[in-house]
Amino acid sequence: MVSLPAATFLNHLLEAAPWARERLAPFAGRSWRVTLAPLPDLTFAVLETGLLDASDASEPHLVIALTPAALPALARRDETVLREMTFTGDAELAAALQYLARHLEWDVEEDLSRAVGDVAAHRIAGGARDFLAWQKEAALRLGQNFAEYLTEEADVIAPRTEVAAFARAVDDLRDAAERLEKRIARLEQSKRRETPE
Repeated sequence: MVSLPAATFLNHLLEAAPWARERLAPFAGRSWRVTLAPLPDLTFAVLETGLLDASDASEPHLVIALTPAALPALARRDETVLREMTFTGDAELAAALQYLARHLEWDVEEDLSRAVGDVAAHRIAGGARDFLAWQKEAALRLGQNFAEYLTEEADVIAPRTEVAAFARAVDDLRDAAERLEKRIARLEQSKRRETPE
């Protein structure tokens, strides 16, 4: 059963957060399924303690559908991914799970410290944080360099200053055309007044 390791991991997080178990306990007996095509579905049941158990319920109370592309965003705790998920079924359970997704955190450093000690865990976690920050910075710089290449070297995209200058020129031309139309209208009016009937 694929859901068992996932339930074990989620229970590890829940055991470290009594508030989270209290939030789930009212939903005891209800089940929920996560569909993550093409991966196998994960189905869980809420226990009276607020912990989870792997379930084989064919008709869960709630179905949460997401794509594999959403997993990295979930791991980064990017809340925009919650808008991309579809929730079908029990709205109260869905709200509780969304709240947990936003607020339940895994203290990796604490878990590592049990295996390798406090100092090593702190260094490993710090190194991982630095690596992730470096990746984010590298992706940002790569995007900026690519945008600069497209605007400056390849002339595929107009630079922002040229677009702004073009927009100002269009605005000036529109204003001049409106002024010219008003002048023509005034001239036509004065010509009609001068022409006898």
